[in-house]
Amino acid sequence: MTAITMKAFAISTRLRLTLMLGSIALLGAVTSPVLTDAQGNQARTQNLDPATAQLHILPVQGNVYMLVGAGGNITVQVGDDGVLLVDTGVAAMSDKVYAAVQSLSSKPIRYIIDTHVHPDHVGGNESIGKRGSTIAGGNVVGDIGASAGSSATIIAFQTVLDRMSTATPQQPAASQDAWPTETYTTPERKLYFNGEGIQMIHPAAAAHTDGDTIVFFRRSDVISAGDIFVTNGYPIVDLNRGGNIHGVIAGLNKIIELAIPADEQEGGTMVIPGHGRLCDVADVVFYQEMVTIIRNRIQDMINKGMTLEQVKAAKPTMDYDPRYGTNTGFWTTDLFVEAVYKSLSAMK
Repeated sequence: MTAITMKAFAISTRLRLTLMLGSIALLGAVTSPVLTDAQGNQARTQNLDPATAQLHILPVQGNVYMLVGAGGNITVQVGDDGVLLVDTGVAAMSDKVYAAVQSLSSKPIRYIIDTHVHPDHVGGNESIGKRGSTIAGGNVVGDIGASAGSSATIIAFQTVLDRMSTATPQQPAASQDAWPTETYTTPERKLYFNGEGIQMIHPAAAAHTDGDTIVFFRRSDVISAGDIFVTNGYPIVDLNRGGNIHGVIAGLNKIIELAIPADEQEGGTMVIPGHGRLCDVADVVFYQEMVTIIRNRIQDMINKGMTLEQVKAAKPTMDYDPRYGTNTGFWTTDLFVEAVYKSLSAMK
């Protein structure tokens, strides 16, 4: 094991259990997601009833909070300069998300960062963005409020804008008001807001999709991972939107590289997954090793000439299925194995 791996696992079991139970308690009241087609043939949606769904706010550390229950997890950073959101959840939950954010700060929402294109993460862009105000965004310079026709600045990797603004046979283009107003194409973009540096990092290879962004709040020491890292199932490799299993592992490696565990104890850098409970780097290390092992098993089977059906029958995920596997819902174990198989086969 590497030094960071050994330190990441040298933790207090009692404190880890406390953190897990606290996060699970928050997640217990949230309706489980039902997404129509993880491979991108239809828009991702969430079976959330805004009349009954409950949102929960979990303080993380520094001036960063985790908002649970609006689809994908939302990261909220607050301070004297205003509010920054990482993702906005599904469209139907926008009113509740905005109310929850206002309970943390009366300052305007200045920035929204999209971790990727799926509607359970960008669905609230239009409604929530319109209620914000920019400091300097798009063609607007200065502090102009929403009443004057401005909105929060929405930042994403370029391919997020490309996909949201392009109609496909399966779905129309998103409303222009939901599109990112600023994009980047380099491996990294930086922002200084609310007294801390914020790094937006695009993995070297396409990961969950081809437009993923990892967001690192440097002073608060919190990473918002998007759907590169989730705790409630196997990683979703969205092949139709450029996803790749090698990129998922590269993204997890980047998170591990950025994070620093507390010495011989729980804590250090905290990681907010796209879905699931709050984590630290030890959780990411375990997940990365699991994904790497399964990737290597399937690659070995492909090298031996096994077909997709033969690989599925061999059950390369069997020892991890009790924790991550499922035979029902939008993203089954078989779909994960199929996505890994096709991802690896396409690179031969």
